[in-house]
Parts: sequence; structure tokens; C-alpha cells
Amino acid sequence: MLPFLELMNKTNNMKIETQRLILREFEDADFEQVFLMDSDPEVMKYIGVPVSTDINESKNVIKLIQKQYEENGVGRLAVVEKENGKVIGWSGLKLLTKETNGHKNVLELGYRFLPESWGKGYAVEAGIASLDYGFNELNAETIYACAHSEHDVSNHILRKLGFEKTGEFEEPDGICFWYELKREKK
Repeated sequence: MLPFLELMNKTNNMKIETQRLILREFEDADFEQVFLMDSDPEVMKYIGVPVSTDINESKNVIKLIQKQYEENGVGRLAVVEKENGKVIGWSGLKLLTKETNGHKNVLELGYRFLPESWGKGYAVEAGIASLDYGFNELNAETIYACAHSEHDVSNHILRKLGFEKTGEFEEPDGICFWYELKREKK
């Protein structure tokens, strides 16, 4: 078993706080905010899946993420703006259980936010907190990420977080860049 997998199986009720955000496990009641994101063509432009047209799909997405918490001890987290208590997106680590770009059973950082939250530094703030959690709580040696090659903002965020592009792979909707970030040696 990979070192971080053993720890993840013991992790319950993930909650991370930053200066402006709370990253917490998804609750069933979050489905409307998830639907707002997943039904927005601008949000979904580079994701590689169709825009959601049925709010029940969002309920199923939350159930799938909650199942990842149970089975893998980790999963994407709802991002809540402390100022108003509103879910503005999701961020965090996920265990890649299906092979992606030759990697399997590794942690991947991801994020998605509502358009009104763009440009405020939330993806970087949540990303820093998620990486800290992955390296310091889960003892991961490397964390991975990927972004569509044409998604300039997402690629910029990953580079700003310290990720290095180490490859690319083809998806049905185009080329994705593959990134790695290794734990800092102390």
C-alpha cells in the first residue's frame, strides 16, 4: 500500500480553513451550487464533459464524491466563502483510481469555481491549503494535476502553485498538460 493511502483510510470529516475560505466535505444540500457550476458553459468549457442539464446529475455527483470519501479517505471538497457562508466551488485532492497518463492510485489536485468567484485568488488559496494537507497530513511524496492545454488560467494557477509540466496526453476534447509537484525536501 502506498504510504499516503494508509493514512487516508483513517481520515474522517475533512475540513480545511484558510484566511477567506472553508474547504469541507460535500453535503447533500450543496447540489444547487454544484448544478450552477456544472450547467454553466463557461465553467465547463475545458472540462471534457457535457454541460449539465438535469439538477439530479448534481445530486449524483455529490453522492459519487461522498463515496470517494468513504472508499478512499479523500475527495474534492466544497469551497465555502467565510464572509457569506456560500459554496462558491470545489477544490482539493482526489485519488486517481483509474489510470490517467500512465498514473494510478496517485493524488490529483483539482478545482472548479462559479464565475462570480473568478479572479479573486480563491483557486490559489484553496490549492495551497490542499497541497499542504496532501504533503503534511497525507504524507504524499508527489501530487499531480492536469489542465486542458488551451485553458490558460488553469495552467497559470498550476504553475503559480509550483507545479511543473512533465508531459501531455490526448483527451477527446484536446490535449491536456500533465503536472507534478514533489514534496519539498527538509
